[in-house]
Amino acid sequence: MNCEKCNAVIEPGEEREHFGKVLCEDCYMDALSPARTCDPWAVHSAKSLKEQTGRTELNEVQEKILEILKETSGIEPGLLAKRLGIKPADLEREIAALRHMEQVRGELRDGRKVLILW
Repeated sequence: MNCEKCNAVIEPGEEREHFGKVLCEDCYMDALSPARTCDPWAVHSAKSLKEQTGRTELNEVQEKILEILKETSGIEPGLLAKRLGIKPADLEREIAALRHMEQVRGELRDGRKVLILW
């Protein structure tokens, strides 16, 4: 059986159903808990943590995202996901976290969404 969203092979008994679609566990979790880039409480929490500790904790993928944005001065999300070798849903989660830390923001250029440094 295959996931109806990402087409990954699902082992028997591991499938999840969500609104009539059969999903793998990763896609099911994404459906239940989508990334939210505009979350005032998450921004407040990230700022408070930075004020208390004096630093921002980034994972390896987030550091790579910031490097690429410095290098390119802005890139479309789809191209960034391909360059990082990750799924668009995974990129959305990383961008949401970076947005909450006020490291990354979006901008429209020629009608296209581009990610840039804050």
